[in-house]
Amino acid sequence: MSMPSYPQQPNADQAQYDAQYGAPEPARSNGFAVTALVLGLLACLFFWTVAGGLLLGLLALVFGILGALRARQGRAPRKGMAIAGAVLGALGLIGGAIVLIVGISVVNSGSFQDFEDCMQSANSSAEEDRCAEDFGESLFK
Repeated sequence: MSMPSYPQQPNADQAQYDAQYGAPEPARSNGFAVTALVLGLLACLFFWTVAGGLLLGLLALVFGILGALRARQGRAPRKGMAIAGAVLGALGLIGGAIVLIVGISVVNSGSFQDFEDCMQSANSSAEEDRCAEDFGESLFK
């Protein structure tokens, strides 16, 4: 006579084995590091725009710091990726700030005021072209 077979709970033996010998944790990701790297690359590519350099650079810097802190605490991998994203974000931020400062200084210069006056008094496209040429020459003196 055979013993009745009862259905066994799925993974009952596996849970006991894992508790004894410590199963490896499931792979964790670091979304902050990936986000920082992508935003840092975009900030470096588009630093010449205000949104690209300043906004994306600042976001990449913040996400990079958060990702590096999570990796340092052992809660997430990819510390190097987070640091690279933060560095790229800082470079984009610096480049965007330089472009903004140069742009503001050009707009506030006397040469730009002369250019605006010349363009307002120009009656033809040839006069407008001459105003643009004069302004370009005055910038690089």
